Amino acid sequence: MNIVNEIEKEYIKYEDIPFKAGDLVRVHVKIVEGKRERIQVFEGYVIAIKNSGNRKTFRVRRESYGIGVERVFPLNSPRIEKIEVVRRGKVRRAKLYYLRQRVGKAAQVKQRLK
Repeated sequence: MNIVNEIEKEYIKYEDIPFKAGDLVRVHVKIVEGKRERIQVFEGYVIAIKNSGNRKTFRVRRESYGIGVERVFPLNSPRIEKIEVVRRGKVRRAKLYYLRQRVGKAAQVKQRLK
């Protein structure tokens, strides 16, 4: 297994992830449409972080026109241009799947103050 870990180290972008569950993040993703390439921004709350090492993924949820949209991003993907933390969330859980049953203002997370 050491050989696999050594090979994966080359591809790791983030040693420490700059966000936690409950944070409002803005993910800039490269989208390829035919020959053209553009950057699309996906903004929402991080509701889960899974796995470890090169396989680490995070799930971002947002409400779009009254419909909940979730997307899973590989943390070390070359398609992710950058990840901005808009604001920190104050939560007591690692997985925030309960936000799926909430709509509108109830689906927001309280802000963590420094």
